[in-house]
Amino acid sequence: GYSSLTYLKRLSVDQLKIDQSFVRDMLDDPDDLTILEGVISLAGAFRREVIAEGVETVAHGEMLLLLGCELAQGYGIARPMPADEVPAWMATWRPDPGWETLRPIGREDLPLLFAGTEHRAWVLEMENALLGDSAGLLSQHSVQRCRFGAWLEGEGAARYADHAAFPEVERLHDAVHDLVEALGEQKRAGNREAVLDGTKALRALSESLLAALRMLINEPLTDVGQGTGGAALT
Repeated sequence: GYSSLTYLKRLSVDQLKIDQSFVRDMLDDPDDLTILEGVISLAGAFRREVIAEGVETVAHGEMLLLLGCELAQGYGIARPMPADEVPAWMATWRPDPGWETLRPIGREDLPLLFAGTEHRAWVLEMENALLGDSAGLLSQHSVQRCRFGAWLEGEGAARYADHAAFPEVERLHDAVHDLVEALGEQKRAGNREAVLDGTKALRALSESLLAALRMLINEPLTDVGQGTGGAALT
């Protein structure tokens, strides 16, 4: 978080720790995810072990494992506890089942992770606009192509169009934009209860899209019936 990169040359260290300020928001902040991926790659280049702070949810752990970081600390693993409780915790703790099957993805699939983060950021922005006073921002963004849409039509289609899950990703992406447009009309009509209910549906629809997106890492090709060798998240 604060150390100079020259320390990698000057100090005899075996492990780098990534500050929690980069980890906590990596699921919906593309810049934090970029920094995180860069530090993990840098640690690998210098043959250093890397540990991430601030793992608060299963999803944080999933993303780190896909990026190649296997060591972490945070509330998603355990809360602080008295020292005499640690041995019993160590004897009974098991990682989340979803973590046990994940392996780092190839660099060719990294843009998919970044696209998902861009989508989360966009949905969060739309939720804030729907529940706040940013109706103009909502109107502007709901009719323009989002960054995820640009990836989906360009690089995403070029790499994953033949995968079985790709049509579902496209369908869900269109459904997300249709729902945002409909909720924008409800907001302009002053139907706050409908907007509140709609934002919950928007979040659920977004999570369905992200689940379908992650299937692209290992979903079989429709024309040859073979996967890409990655692991799907649960």
